[in-house]
Amino acid sequence: MPPRSTLSQSLGLLAWLVVTFMTGAVGAVASRGAPVFYAQLVKPDWAPPAWVFGPVWSLLYLLMGVAAWLVWRERPRQPAAPALALFFAQLGANALWSWLFFGWHRGAFAFAEVLLLLVLIAATTAAFWRIRRLAALLLLPYLAWVSFASVLTWAVWQRNPGLL
Repeated sequence: MPPRSTLSQSLGLLAWLVVTFMTGAVGAVASRGAPVFYAQLVKPDWAPPAWVFGPVWSLLYLLMGVAAWLVWRERPRQPAAPALALFFAQLGANALWSWLFFGWHRGAFAFAEVLLLLVLIAATTAAFWRIRRLAALLLLPYLAWVSFASVLTWAVWQRNPGLL
């Protein structure tokens, strides 16, 4: 199969970025009231201020989209479909967390779901590693942030039984 054209590559990157940032948009809908809700919560001293989340997630979505694009580009040399299926699964779990925590105030479900998200990110990273190592490396900040978010979710849920 001939290599993809520059236009095809550019459109592919754009598509992966749009898909990934749409996940953020779905989560953002659930998080409309997040600043007020987050301010009401009893948080551990090590919890970041609310303003940190937007820039961090924007960078993570950018890295995720580029990682997926790098894997997509390897087709048909490498079987990318299973790895990209994992990528879509973790995107769905990513969007669901915001609804569970900020939209529906379900702390226990949000914590259980963020653990599932961690497993899906780790599986996606491993699958990407087999296809394109750079793509896997681009997911490591995401894995690290969601690991931190898991501990934060637990801590906030435990400190706020009336709100979560």
